[in-house]
Amino acid sequence: MKTNARYATDVLMTAVAPAIWGSTYFVTTSFLPQDYPLTVAMLRALPAGLLLLLIVRTLPTGIWWGRAFILGALNFSFFWAMLFVSAYRLPGGVAATVGAVQPLIVIALSRLFLGKPIRFFAVIAGLIGMGGVALLVLSPKAALDPVGVAAGLAGAVSMAFGTVLTRHWQPPVSSLTFTSWQLTAGGILLVPVAFFLEPALPVPTAANIFGIAYLGLIGAAFTYLLWFRGLSRIEPSAAASLGFLSPVVATLLGWLALGQSLTPTQLVGFAMVLVSVWLSQRSLMPKAAVTPTRPGASPAPANHPA
Repeated sequence: MKTNARYATDVLMTAVAPAIWGSTYFVTTSFLPQDYPLTVAMLRALPAGLLLLLIVRTLPTGIWWGRAFILGALNFSFFWAMLFVSAYRLPGGVAATVGAVQPLIVIALSRLFLGKPIRFFAVIAGLIGMGGVALLVLSPKAALDPVGVAAGLAGAVSMAFGTVLTRHWQPPVSSLTFTSWQLTAGGILLVPVAFFLEPALPVPTAANIFGIAYLGLIGAAFTYLLWFRGLSRIEPSAAASLGFLSPVVATLLGWLALGQSLTPTQLVGFAMVLVSVWLSQRSLMPKAAVTPTRPGASPAPANHPA
């Protein structure tokens, strides 16, 4: 039985991950060398995964080797590669809006793989969130590139499959161990891609080292530990809706740190995203068990989220 207070705690801890991911754009543009996206992605995942492996000292066994690499590809390697292709070929607002379809894909996949019913308010929340992200980051002059849109959709599908399968495949190990497996596998898969498709990374500066360390330790190891922990405790569709917080944080950082302006339209987008997240969590929140009020009465069973 999960009480509302415990559920809310799990949601808040999970929400920390996409909130921190919202700082990725600021850190990447401010501290990292440009035009090395795949190399940076590899350096973000592999060292963090190896560090966690040194801590847990537990390797996958049997079927979990294959599953670790499948999830590593879905959650990191393929997802990040498609994300970068989308970001390079589309304006940032268009890329973010295309990626915002992910919660709706998660709802459908949760029905397919987990047998969860499709809740009307969860779908409405996803549509409101997409609209909010569009108002938040989309400019009137944004152009569409078919390859960029296809890459953005492919990345959203990849992350959606990774989100649902991470919940569907729960190994008999801790969240820390599960995170280490996926980060390491994802990083390993990115090594040949970065090696063959990008030039060698120049000698890093102090700022570069700080940026890579932040993205690896905080933006990968810490956040994905919270994310995968959350996926083991709350529904994938509830977790996916929290992803709308990333563009909110990215926009706030642009305003606070980079001097970018906030328009009335963006403020409406902020409000829509927050309403979307609240509505999604509300629709999936477990109902508290009814406590018997008279001797001999049996407590009513708790309802669990769909």
